[in-house]
Amino acid sequence: MRRWDTEAFMRHNPPMKTSLYRRHRFPSEIISHSVWLYFRFALSYRDVEEIMAVRGVTFTYETIRHWCLKFGQTYANGLRRRSPRPGDRWHMDEVFLRINGRTHYLWRAVDQEGEVLDILVQSRRDQKAAKRFLRKLWKGLRDVPRVVFTDKLKSYGAAIAEIMPGVEHNQGKRQHNRAENSHQPTRLRERLMRRFKSAGHAQRFLSAFGVITSHFRPGRHLYTAAAYREVMKSRCATWGEVVDAQPAA
Repeated sequence: MRRWDTEAFMRHNPPMKTSLYRRHRFPSEIISHSVWLYFRFALSYRDVEEIMAVRGVTFTYETIRHWCLKFGQTYANGLRRRSPRPGDRWHMDEVFLRINGRTHYLWRAVDQEGEVLDILVQSRRDQKAAKRFLRKLWKGLRDVPRVVFTDKLKSYGAAIAEIMPGVEHNQGKRQHNRAENSHQPTRLRERLMRRFKSAGHAQRFLSAFGVITSHFRPGRHLYTAAAYREVMKSRCATWGEVVDAQPAA
């Protein structure tokens, strides 16, 4: 076949997309629902195994663990791409994690609606660690906030001045409570999992968990009953789009 014939054929017959669930024995509905259960609620792998068994679907908790590792971050990335632009007020906070007898710090940023923007697990909370977190946050969003709220940690001041020049930095008392409140689901899961096994384990789990749980927690107190149902209907539809998305080959 001549060159121009090949190009014409490819234009009219684009390559087929490879299924995200290719070579998996169970359908996407079962896989995505199991992953959703694990990340959305305070459940263990064995809890999810039992819930699905009651519904007549039998597999081991190790299968669920494999699915969560493979698809959790993929789903979270899909939700992040489809999420609206974050608000112009960002709240940042860091909380300690005890991992294998060593103290680590979970850095988290949320907007004024409580939507998780990014997280990073580090072993330090100095200026270098603050800059690293802000660079990761900035690279993933590329949106400029109007004001950033933090606690009294001095590392924030120098890091924000260098990474986000011109952005107002507010360190008023209790101004970052929204970021502190967003740590509560993490603490609950940390107890359920009997602490994280390593910094990498914490980063992998929380990167997916933060986005997925935030997506399904729009803030019940902010809406009327009817409006809340509409918001949840929209977010469930977005979740459906994410789990049914087909990656390019």
